[in-house]
This record gives sequence, C-alpha cells and structure tokens, in this order.
Amino acid sequence: MASKKKFRVGLIGTDSLRGKEMKNILSAKKFPLSHIEFFDTDVQEEYGKLTEFQGEPRVIHHPSAAALEGLDLVFLAADKETNLNFGRLAAEKKYRAIDLSGAFSGQDDIPLVVAGVNDSLLAARQFSLIANPHPVTIILSSLLHRLIAKLGIAKAVAFVIQPVSAFDESGIKELASQSTAMLSGASPKREVFREQIAFNILSHTEALDANGFSSGERQVIAEVKRILGLPDLPLSLSVIQGPVFHTYSIMAYVEPTAQTNIQDLERIYKESPLFKVGAPSPSCSVTCLSVAGKEQIFIGQIKKEESFPNAFWIWTITDNLTRGSALNALEIARTLYERKPGVRASK
Repeated sequence: MASKKKFRVGLIGTDSLRGKEMKNILSAKKFPLSHIEFFDTDVQEEYGKLTEFQGEPRVIHHPSAAALEGLDLVFLAADKETNLNFGRLAAEKKYRAIDLSGAFSGQDDIPLVVAGVNDSLLAARQFSLIANPHPVTIILSSLLHRLIAKLGIAKAVAFVIQPVSAFDESGIKELASQSTAMLSGASPKREVFREQIAFNILSHTEALDANGFSSGERQVIAEVKRILGLPDLPLSLSVIQGPVFHTYSIMAYVEPTAQTNIQDLERIYKESPLFKVGAPSPSCSVTCLSVAGKEQIFIGQIKKEESFPNAFWIWTITDNLTRGSALNALEIARTLYERKPGVRASK
C-alpha cells in the first residue's frame, strides 16, 4: 500500500503568539510534513532571522506570493490584514490555507470548523481556505455539541473571562509592566487597554452596541450557532477582561432538554479525551495556572441549580493558544491529510 504524500507547509506569522504555538505543536505532534517554511512580515525582503524547529535552526523569510508557490498547506497566524492577503491567494497559488486570526470567520463561503464537531464538511469538498474560529467558539461548541447529542438543550448562557494574551504580546507586556509598576509604587502606563488591567477587571474592551454587547461577543454567538448548525439556538454570553495572562475561564449555564443530573453530565464529558473532568474536591484544582499550556478542555466543577428545574452551571478553563487555536488548526490539517483523493475542489 502506497504511503501518503507528506505536506509542504508554510507558517506566516511565526513570531506571533499564535505562530509560536503553532510551530511548537507542529514540531511536538510530528505532523506529516516533508518541508516547512517560516515567514514574518517584519522581516525585510532581502534579510531573514532565525527560529528553531525540531532542534534545528531555520530561517524566517519575508512572505510573498512567489515564496508560497509549491507549498501544500499554509497556516496563517499573522495579523488579520496579512492573513486576508495571503488567504485570498490560496486558490490562485494552489495551496490550502488555515486562518488562525479570525480574518475570515464572518464569510459564509469560507468553512468555519471546530475539529470533532463539524469537520465532516471537509470530507466532501476540497476547500482552498478554512477558518479557525474564536477560541471561545471552539470551547463552547465542543462543550455544547456533546451535551446536545446526548440530552438536547433548551438554553445556554456563558460568562467568559478573557486573558490578556487575546491581545497578543502587547497585552501580556502591558499586564506585566503595570503589575511591576503598581508593586513598586510607580504609575502604570496604558496603551493596549483603556483602563488599568493589573489587579483589575474590565467589563468590556470594545465598543458596545445599543444593547450593550460588543462585536466580539456577537461574533462568538454567531460562530457557535453556525458550527452547531443551530441558527435558533438560545445562546447568550458576556465577555469580561481579566488580569490573567493565558486561558479562557467560562462559567456556562445550561438547561438540557432531557432530565439529567451531575453524574450523567460528568460521564458525557469523560467519554471524550478532549475533556478532563476534575474530581470533586473542597479545593479549586482547575485554575488558570494549572491549565495554562495544557491541551484539553478542563471541567472543574458542575453545579445543579435548585432554583430552576434541570439547570446546571459548568466551570471550564482552556488554554487559548493550545486547544483554543493551534490544536484545532492542526486537527483540521490532519483531516485534510486523511481526506480521500478525488473529491470536488471548491474555492
């Protein structure tokens, strides 16, 4: 039996947070690639800079249409403008691209995919461009998909604590510098966030609509409904900005359609290796610190609501760069790799 051809891979945005995680995941997971090229827009055309991949030094080049010719798969981990430019070239240059920035998430003709939830749509057609959803979309879609399949859902509400790494390196640096300044008695500087983020919580970081919701919150709700194929799903969520470096913390309120209990919900999530369900304990074992860098969606606690029939609170924490981005993109790439040849191509 002939072995499958390995992918020639490119990574644009190598030094972004998403890019660094994507590079690490590609190296650690032994993705079937025969060749890999690294790109960053801050590298001048006539120069390069070094990175490391699987223990060997590699050169990061300036990205261009010509430089991508001959590649099979390109991960887009740069800023949205750069990803838009090179994502639109995918069909013309005959490579497949996976966008990690959300640049294409609102375009109905671009498939928005969460591995293990709706990746079956990639089996029938060969798309040139595929969008990785928002990290919260990946987490909530995975959580609700399994609940809906077993019990149905009457209502879902999510309270989301966002990390500063949602704003890439600049968000991390601002929290770190403000924390240092506050502890040393200096005045904290504000550049990324309008208000001080160190030792603080912000109700929002974006402009709000007439009902008080941000475009980011509306985007996640729309993405979850689209991925689950449930346009009428009764779902709402609110995102607040927390003073943490990594991981999304989500307290989800759910009302399954079928009668159930805490033990049944735990069993549903324990059936999937995607989830790690914490053992009942007086201590809080699932925290941002304990989950950062981990690959699973961690469920720390499930509470049954006595005030409402068949209602539950589910506390989850997930690393936004691993499971919330790079691992989903990698699993999409593996689906493309395993796809049977001869399916109809689509732009």
